[in-house]
Amino acid sequence: MEPQEKYVLRTVEERGVRLVRLWFTDVLGQHKSVAISPAELEKVFDEGLQFDGSSIDGFSRVQESDVLARPDARTFELLPWARDDEPSGLMFCNIERLDGSPFAGDPRQVLQRNLTKALDAGFTFFVAPEIEFFYFESDDPTNVVPVDTASYFDLTTADVASDLRKTTLHMLEALSIPVEYSFHEDAPSQHEIDLQYTEALAMADSIMTFRLVVKKIAQERGVHATFMPKPLDNVQGSGMHTHMSLWRDGKNAFYDGDHEYGLSTIAQQFIAGTLRHAREITAVTNQLLNSYKRLNDGLEAPRYVSWARNNQSTLVRVPVTKPGKPDATRIEYRSPDPACNPYLAFSLILAAGMKGIEEGYDLQAETKANLFDRNEAASAGVQGLPRSLDEALVEMEGSELVREALGEHIFEWFLRNRRAEWAEYSRQVTPFELNRYLRQW
Repeated sequence: MEPQEKYVLRTVEERGVRLVRLWFTDVLGQHKSVAISPAELEKVFDEGLQFDGSSIDGFSRVQESDVLARPDARTFELLPWARDDEPSGLMFCNIERLDGSPFAGDPRQVLQRNLTKALDAGFTFFVAPEIEFFYFESDDPTNVVPVDTASYFDLTTADVASDLRKTTLHMLEALSIPVEYSFHEDAPSQHEIDLQYTEALAMADSIMTFRLVVKKIAQERGVHATFMPKPLDNVQGSGMHTHMSLWRDGKNAFYDGDHEYGLSTIAQQFIAGTLRHAREITAVTNQLLNSYKRLNDGLEAPRYVSWARNNQSTLVRVPVTKPGKPDATRIEYRSPDPACNPYLAFSLILAAGMKGIEEGYDLQAETKANLFDRNEAASAGVQGLPRSLDEALVEMEGSELVREALGEHIFEWFLRNRRAEWAEYSRQVTPFELNRYLRQW
């Protein structure tokens, strides 16, 4: 038994834990959970927990249904919201086949595989997401009412959501998820919490926990929290801008003090990779029909395949770092939204960047234009991101990079699932169409 597993068993006994919750996700990033008693924990560490994978979206076919959930002892935490009379713990799981080999439908192991490939090349991938979301009075889709009318960085004594954010931060701290910033965003009832830089697998786990915590605390206060990318007209949507860098031998591989912008050749090639393959990976970084309402609205969301220093209208931004802070050199990939599966999104962004390094891609010229201005964007001559999920899926289907990074199982299932949703959406008659055409035609 591994030392970390022994630590978990000892902690469970000493703290009187009554339930251990095993967490994982389906292909789309929906949270899944099964609870076991402490008496079963040692056996589950040794043998895994067998369950019917055919009941999970994107997992097994009926004829090969059973899989194993294998808890990762490094992720163990005590649940801070458990009742005093029923202390509970949690662990994230890897999903395996019955013979112990990695299960091809497990998003967490897809990310681990891509991280291992980068590590074999000498690199560790670090990320820090800025996660935006909305609070509404209820989850009634016919009556979407914000709980506040505040704007960017506003703080008022009547800001109901400030207390929600404060409670959320305390809960995240109790779960060993450090937060860097928390504030009110531009739109009414829109908020942002930025998580502190860490290695990509730990961060993907943290994002899954984060989304659960935000929703749970809101629900307890009679409020609905949503990570839907674009729930309101005429205001900005919610993004998950992701800061990232590669590290090698304990140093930031993106930094070069001799370069005009402080960017190493590795950083430039990584950026070039994310740009060249951006259209191919967008179906995963922006997986909902609604994701493209955010990307198309022109309100602080990137619409074009471009990069620049400190220009928030581009897809990739290179933040200006403080003098003497080489470790802070990083890039910001701005298209993902908080409804993505973080394991798959990080996998594809990393795969695209690493392809740029492996193939020695040249970085295109920096974009000087304000791409939120349609006229400037047209004159800049830059390629656009997909305008719809359908267009994004066409790009994804032809991508060998995405197929290899995700694996055949997830690649094929994701395309089928998202295309089915697009087909259903395309048949629906919307209120917009009725309002515009019913009387006129």
